[in-house]
Amino acid sequence: MGLCFCPSLGTRLVGAAARGGSQSRRRSVVKADAGSPDSGRTRSTGLVGTQPGGEDWAKRTAARAMLRAVDFNDEDFAKPIVSVACTHTNATPCNAHMLELGDLICEEVKKTGGKPFIFGTPVISDGETMGTSGMRYSLVSRDLIADCIETMHEGYLCDAMITLGGCDKSIPGALMPILRSDAVGVMLYGGSILPGHLDGQDLTVVSSFEAIGAHGAGKINDAQLKRVEENSCPGPGSCGGMFTANTMSSIIEAMGMSVPYSAAHTAVTEGNEISKDKLEDCERSVEALFGCMKNGITSRMICTKEAFENGITVMMALGGSTNGVLHLLALAREAEVELSIDDFNRVAEKVALIGDFKPFGKYVMADLEKLGGIPMVMKHLLKAGLIHGDCLSVSGKTIAEICEEAPDLPKGQDVIREFDDALAPPGNHVVVMRGNLAPEGSVIKLSGKELEIHRGPARCFESEEDALNAVLAGEIKDQDVMVIRYEGPKGGPGMREMLSPSAAIMGAGLGKTVALITDGRFSGGTHGIMVGHIAPEAAEGGPIGLVKDGDIIALEPGKRSIRVEVSDEELEERRKTWKPVEKQKVGVLKKYANCVSSASFGAITH
Repeated sequence: MGLCFCPSLGTRLVGAAARGGSQSRRRSVVKADAGSPDSGRTRSTGLVGTQPGGEDWAKRTAARAMLRAVDFNDEDFAKPIVSVACTHTNATPCNAHMLELGDLICEEVKKTGGKPFIFGTPVISDGETMGTSGMRYSLVSRDLIADCIETMHEGYLCDAMITLGGCDKSIPGALMPILRSDAVGVMLYGGSILPGHLDGQDLTVVSSFEAIGAHGAGKINDAQLKRVEENSCPGPGSCGGMFTANTMSSIIEAMGMSVPYSAAHTAVTEGNEISKDKLEDCERSVEALFGCMKNGITSRMICTKEAFENGITVMMALGGSTNGVLHLLALAREAEVELSIDDFNRVAEKVALIGDFKPFGKYVMADLEKLGGIPMVMKHLLKAGLIHGDCLSVSGKTIAEICEEAPDLPKGQDVIREFDDALAPPGNHVVVMRGNLAPEGSVIKLSGKELEIHRGPARCFESEEDALNAVLAGEIKDQDVMVIRYEGPKGGPGMREMLSPSAAIMGAGLGKTVALITDGRFSGGTHGIMVGHIAPEAAEGGPIGLVKDGDIIALEPGKRSIRVEVSDEELEERRKTWKPVEKQKVGVLKKYANCVSSASFGAITH
């Protein structure tokens, strides 16, 4: 599991530069005079000066004077400055331990010969804000986190960065600025929460959401609901199943931007102390960062089109969240890699579903950790010819070299299946669908479900809250297609996740007979017949805004088709009298609504 910067690295860097073209050689947004190549000071000389007696040294006196007040001395001005983005808050277990990790990383940076600048960012918990107006700030926070990190890193002319991520949006938000600036950088995942336990069953936060639906359907009482609440989340760490956080951490490790094995490591021990593996991840991340500085490895040398395809492959194999589509499109935009929503179907057509993880399966990330983590999975995929082994990673090794050292797929377990015993054949997990209801695309997570067609009458709702109330009131019947609209990036604004109504559907026992479609998103914890990311969204005049109660909607994942059985002529007639539902937008949400793109392009803001 160690790091290795081997003699052949120079040859691989030439290959990476050739694949990435001029963009792979692009440095950070703000330029600065180069310092000593051995020190890694490629930018911070612009802040503190190159060296005593140099022509810029006197000019930077005031900056050095202020830095002396925050623990800089003469020797420190010759060291590289590393920005440490610590997405800490005590508001959510996903990020409650980040300050400890940030402090550990700062100490490692100092030991390795650098000076750390640590800072925080906003963090919005999807799980806690789900079903409230606060959830509108969740996806908004992804781009805000990225902007905050960019601002600090570029404002202080730092030489490299380490970014920490935990709750869903803080993970892509932590990688976006590294790619945006083509920085020398490493992203570190804070780790998964340990599973909760109740009556011999493993629990996750989604257990509590589904318990709400079961309670509403009269299947459990108040006391049973409270027991689920008390036992779902035992301590710090991100949601334990293959929900969005673990999906994105797995993708980012597969792309090479995190140190090997870090994605599957749990955050804490059963005593809620930082786990030994996560402590080592901090040390290895700093070691990797300094290796990248020494060898001139920037993020776009690593995050090529092939690296993105590796990420998609792992996402499909493990049964990852539909949010992976949204975030990968945004990350590709930052890396200036051409990736479209249709690339997901293209890659998925070769990749079987082999990971049996919650929310649709039995296991959580802690179970994968015991078997060898993401490198073990990638080795399994590489042997099948499904992974680009020549891609670089921050460790200085290629993906093939990491896989060579990884353990083989263990026998006698069913967390990760053999390909001839897959949970579903290729192309049957996350599927992009188009049609007259979603001309720009939509996303469904099949997770192996055998769904040839779902056809039923539309039940239209202009908000998530109205839809949830209808489910809990028993108003939704078999074959209904719930249509939740004006929840897209602009219309929400903020593209909320529909976990509350979708979990209520599952808890009420309607998961196999009722469909839900939306221009909003779904949590990684969602399962059932759920279609999200419908584009164009209702607020932009998309066809989903023209649907009426009773219209027949047909979903055919095998044909990649989503349509409303209404003629083009009738839709055009409806458009003549259509008026968008206006929602109050102020402050950050107003700014976001004015600049955010379609979900089919990743809901990016620049």
